[in-house]
Amino acid sequence: MAWTQTDIDAIKKAMATGVLTVKHGETLSTFRSMSEMERVLARMEAEVKGSTSGAMFTEYHSGT
Repeated sequence: MAWTQTDIDAIKKAMATGVLTVKHGETLSTFRSMSEMERVLARMEAEVKGSTSGAMFTEYHSGT
């Protein structure tokens, strides 16, 4: 699913009020806990910023 800033704003608003259910379009999403919401929010923000995996890769060279 492609997340938008509107989706991020909706989940942040729900988190601020302590609600575990968020509506986006015609869909309702109910989270099991606030920590689950935080994990999903982090993924959403990463995707909107252009990083779909959130992974960083480092390349090492031995110098030889």
